[in-house]
Amino acid sequence: MDELDLLRKDWKNQEENLPHFKAEQLYKMLLKKSSSIVKWIFIISLIELSFGILMNVLFMDDQFWKEVDSIHLKTATIIIYIISYIITGVFITFFYKRYRKISAADSSFNLMKNILKTRKVVKYYIIYILVSSGITMMLFYIYTLKYTPAISQNLEDTSWFTIIGIGLICILVLLLFLWGVYSLLYGILLKKLLRNYKELKNLDF
Repeated sequence: MDELDLLRKDWKNQEENLPHFKAEQLYKMLLKKSSSIVKWIFIISLIELSFGILMNVLFMDDQFWKEVDSIHLKTATIIIYIISYIITGVFITFFYKRYRKISAADSSFNLMKNILKTRKVVKYYIIYILVSSGITMMLFYIYTLKYTPAISQNLEDTSWFTIIGIGLICILVLLLFLWGVYSLLYGILLKKLLRNYKELKNLDF
C-alpha cells in the first residue's frame, strides 16, 4: 500500500472530523499521482512512435518498396505514413500539454477538468489507432489479392464478397488483439486517473 492509499484510508476513517489540512494533503497527493500517470501516458506514446519509426527504418528496404509498387500502393503508403506520423505527433503533443496542465493545476476543479480531458484524448487516440490500422490492413489486403498474379488467378472463381468477408474477419481478430494490447498499456493508467477523479469529487475545501 503506497502513501496515497494510506492517506485515502485515513481520510475514510476520520471523514467526519477531518481537519482542513487533510483535504489539502490529499489534493497534493492526487495532483502528484495524476501528473505521474499522464507523464507515463506521454512516455509510452513516445516509445510507441519511436518503435514504429525504428521498425520502418529496418524493414522498409528496396525490396519492400518494390513489392508495394507492384500492387500500386507506393504513393498511398507514403501518404499513409506521413499522415500517421503527423496525427500521432499531434496526440503526443496533446498528452504533453495535459501533463503540463495537470502538473500546474491550482484547484481541484481544474485538476478534475484536466483528468477528464486526458481520458478523452487517450480514448480518441486508441480509436484512431484501431480505425486507421483497420483501414490500412483492408487496403493492403484487397490490393495484394487484386494485383498479385499468382494470388488473383487462384481466386478467379471466388466472389469478392467472400474474399472481403474473410479479410474483414481476419482484420477484426487482429484489431481485437491490438485493442487488448492498448487496453493493457493505457487501460490501467486510465482507471487510476478515474479513481483520482472520483476522490477529488469527494474533497471539500
